[in-house]
Amino acid sequence: MTKKAHLLGFIQHGVNSHATGMWRHPKDKVNWNYARPEYWQHMARVMERGLFDAMFIADELAPYNTHGGNSDPIVKYAVQCPTHEPSTIAPIITGATKNLGVGVTLSTAFEHPYSMCRRLSSLDHLSEGRVAWNIVSSYSKSEWDAYGAEMTERADRYGRLEEYMELCYKLWNSWEDGAIVADKASGIYADPSKVHEVNHQGEYFRCKGRHFVAPSPQGQPVLWQAGSSERGRDFAAKHAEAIFAVHPTIARMRQYSDDLNSRLKTKFNRKLGSVKLIYGVQTVVAETRSEAQAKYERIQSCIPPEGALAWMSGHFGLDFSKYNLEEKIQNIEVPGIQGLFESILYARDGAPVSIREAALIYAQGMGMPVLVGTASDIADKLELFMEEGGADGFMLAATYTPGCFEEFVDLVVPELQRRNRYRTAYPGKTLRENLVSNG
Repeated sequence: MTKKAHLLGFIQHGVNSHATGMWRHPKDKVNWNYARPEYWQHMARVMERGLFDAMFIADELAPYNTHGGNSDPIVKYAVQCPTHEPSTIAPIITGATKNLGVGVTLSTAFEHPYSMCRRLSSLDHLSEGRVAWNIVSSYSKSEWDAYGAEMTERADRYGRLEEYMELCYKLWNSWEDGAIVADKASGIYADPSKVHEVNHQGEYFRCKGRHFVAPSPQGQPVLWQAGSSERGRDFAAKHAEAIFAVHPTIARMRQYSDDLNSRLKTKFNRKLGSVKLIYGVQTVVAETRSEAQAKYERIQSCIPPEGALAWMSGHFGLDFSKYNLEEKIQNIEVPGIQGLFESILYARDGAPVSIREAALIYAQGMGMPVLVGTASDIADKLELFMEEGGADGFMLAATYTPGCFEEFVDLVVPELQRRNRYRTAYPGKTLRENLVSNG
């Protein structure tokens, strides 16, 4: 059977997403206001017209403050700032569509599992089963500073994260089938013997209470992860139904695919193919290659160098304002997001990359492959990533919005369909049904 791609739109609930400086692009948000529902409704309908699985909403809990010891350049250049809370637009997105899912990035660092489960179950009800949770534990110093907390060691965060999920599962599974009676004559709505009280007394969390929300259409949200470190990959292989990863080359994609599939089978006894591997790409498409190249150069011209360095500092936990910008990134160790740092290390197949070059590469789209060309050119690359890289689908990082998604849907989606590489209709009603399908 020909593998068919899954597609998701990768954005943030703010003025700028993952291509730094796009707010100043002449085609960005023309006649749209990112703080109004109409903008999100339109973008959701565009993605649904393109039969995307979901709109995937990234998040960061506070402006990065690593570069120069403050968040001034982040605020100055709108580097993922200002950013609104991601789950607030989930009902707007799913209310404007019938099939499109929405993935929300929500951190476990500063919220108890009880309220997290309640929020996600509520969103799953309101969307009729189209919600995913991208599980993160907060990696940047700015987040911990903003919440007045001391940043924990990475190993401690994963131990806490495991218990967090254990408690979430207990809550989501605490309502038995048939618990809701809804007998108006007797006045009995639910059978208490089938709605179990969770009594969890763990190392990190305590909880004594019943899940406050009846079972939602999916039972629990689709679980999404982006683990890249050793512990992160194990966590993803154990819990996730889909994994988002950024790898700049086919060789790195294949290495990651083989490693995750090995962990699924040998460590966690999960069926191969049961977890979708979704790789990040950024596309710049036009009718001709010369037009696409001109578009790409215009996008690059919007990147502010200091803003690019500040974003890289925030993600990797190092103050790059203290470094010689000609120093090679390969000579540096970072405490921050390991997987994304590797996307820079291997951006040129392992050839040396200076800090200055790395910042500009990273500011374009976090080091993911940037595909520039005609619809046919881009479809060729996506097919190659699926066949040789092991990709099940792609997270499409935004440039200028909503235009970049409109162009992809109008030009690339029909080309993929002509090649039998993409669905022509949604196969199911819930996000989980659409995600697990081949097409």
